[in-house]
Amino acid sequence: MPALKQENFKIARDTKGKSPAGEDPVLRKPRILVAPLDWGLGHATRCIPIINGLSALDCDVWLAGDGAQEELLKLEFPQLRFLSLPGYRVKYGQSRIALLWNMLVQSPRILKMIRHEHEWLEEKINDYSFDAVISDNRYGLYHPTVPCVFITHQLAIKSPFGKWSEVLLRKRNYSYISRFTECWIPDVQQGPGLSGELSHPAKKPSIPLKYLGPLSRMEMIDGVSAGFDTDLLIILSGPEPQRTLLEEIIINDIAHYPGRAIVVRGLPGSLQLIPSTNTIKFYNHLSAPELNIEMNRAGYVISRSGYSTIMDIVKLGKKSILIPTPGQTEQEYLGRYLHEKKAALCIPQKGFSLSSALQAAKSFSYSLPVLNEPGLETVLAQFVGSISK
Repeated sequence: MPALKQENFKIARDTKGKSPAGEDPVLRKPRILVAPLDWGLGHATRCIPIINGLSALDCDVWLAGDGAQEELLKLEFPQLRFLSLPGYRVKYGQSRIALLWNMLVQSPRILKMIRHEHEWLEEKINDYSFDAVISDNRYGLYHPTVPCVFITHQLAIKSPFGKWSEVLLRKRNYSYISRFTECWIPDVQQGPGLSGELSHPAKKPSIPLKYLGPLSRMEMIDGVSAGFDTDLLIILSGPEPQRTLLEEIIINDIAHYPGRAIVVRGLPGSLQLIPSTNTIKFYNHLSAPELNIEMNRAGYVISRSGYSTIMDIVKLGKKSILIPTPGQTEQEYLGRYLHEKKAALCIPQKGFSLSSALQAAKSFSYSLPVLNEPGLETVLAQFVGSISK
């Protein structure tokens, strides 16, 4: 499908009488749907600055998703309307080989879900007259007449099977991305940035690309980051069973840790609690403002090498220990890349020891990047202006 030209964007008027009672379809605000992928919480958290930006531009923002993503976004934006949209519900294996096998086995179901979400979007546009759609890595949320944006930092997809397979994956990836109107990339335009080859490949998609700069909901807090109140902030995330496997390692090790630590389990909505002590605090989830405070307080952040968490860590200039999800090639690449740049210490999950990791971190020569290339406000203003004409 050819990309829509930006100068031809128009607000989709409701001609079927399905606007809310009393609403003037001509005068109403631009109605924009934002829907993140359910592959860990990172896709949802990095949409938070986008949602805030759209709201600041007086847009009528609607959200879509399910599961943990729904819980998180409803906690952050209780005032916004939410539509239920089933996720891909990817399951990881307990080892690198098991993960690769599971991904192969789940491929037909993922493709089915992409077709389903495309049909779902057509129905919802008909029902609610959305003027634009912003999809974070959900490949089926494109439409022939409504401008649809695809957000990703993975233009290039890393593969354990060599360059030939990466070429095939790139072609498949671009075939889906080309169905959208624009592609937004949460990294700086002048590479290699935070994501290296992932967002700065030699060959790029044919549709317009716009670099947003790193997206983070975190902010420096004066007077908090100056003195560390907490030695460690440990953030768990990602699909099961790997989230739980890492949590078990951390719980076993942290029982012997002599300092102060906070463990955020990445389970919004869960009722199962792990008892805290005077020095070790466990939380199923922290809101963005709460997590912002704890990240500012922490001496070290320990987490997966998920890109959204990396953007938060870099925004606050934190020393970090990254533990890639075994077999997840994107996280393994990001961990290696940032380790080589001295931006983060990367340690594999296999054989991970908290005490050994902290000892290595103390002797690691951190060189924290400073990326000052904002683009989000400009891109959002241009986009909203184009659909409001």
